[in-house]
Amino acid sequence: MSEPHLRLTDVHRQYGTGETSIRVLEKANLSVSSGELVAIVAPSGAGKSTLLHLSGLLERPQSGEIEITGTKTFHLNERGRTLLRRHTIGYVYQFHHLLPEFSALENVSIPQLIAGKRQADANRRSLELLELLGIGNRASHRPAELSGGEQQRVAIARAAANHPQVILADEPTGNLDPATSDLVFSALRELIRGEGAAGLIATHNHDLARRADRIVTIRDGLVSDLVL
Repeated sequence: MSEPHLRLTDVHRQYGTGETSIRVLEKANLSVSSGELVAIVAPSGAGKSTLLHLSGLLERPQSGEIEITGTKTFHLNERGRTLLRRHTIGYVYQFHHLLPEFSALENVSIPQLIAGKRQADANRRSLELLELLGIGNRASHRPAELSGGEQQRVAIARAAANHPQVILADEPTGNLDPATSDLVFSALRELIRGEGAAGLIATHNHDLARRADRIVTIRDGLVSDLVL
């Protein structure tokens, strides 16, 4: 059996020190395999975003290990973490954060150009992703000309542009109406499966969470399976 693309082992994260410290995660364990989508459902303040930030190497734990495609990251320096994040992790936020002056295709191509891909190859990959997500016909449109759901699908395409092996999403449908949320979640799920990435998504939407392969929650700093 292959190693999980994402593995957290005994991860501890707190903010502050002494009596004012806030413990968010303590001995948290989680693994996500290739093509698997795991939903995190927990109350606000329980640590969903912290778990995603740690998994995306945007924060460091006080202790414990986070492995990305078998690479242990606790002792990596900042350059090593940046390179690993750039080449193996895609992140989708609640708000799309698209660059307004660029088209949908250009927004998806930019991360590939930064990674050193040729313009023609980047454009080809971008159009392939946009078509996969059902918005290939909107490739030349700027964000202001797109609906909220279309903007978020462009953001998903951008996150997947460099073939990441881990895709993280923080409330990616939080600003969308129910019908559009369903469409965007379906697109994200199919992309994760099709790309063979490990997907971890934080959501308050229980109906969407049930469509993931597995649901976890955070209680008292621990990550545990949840049945809705």
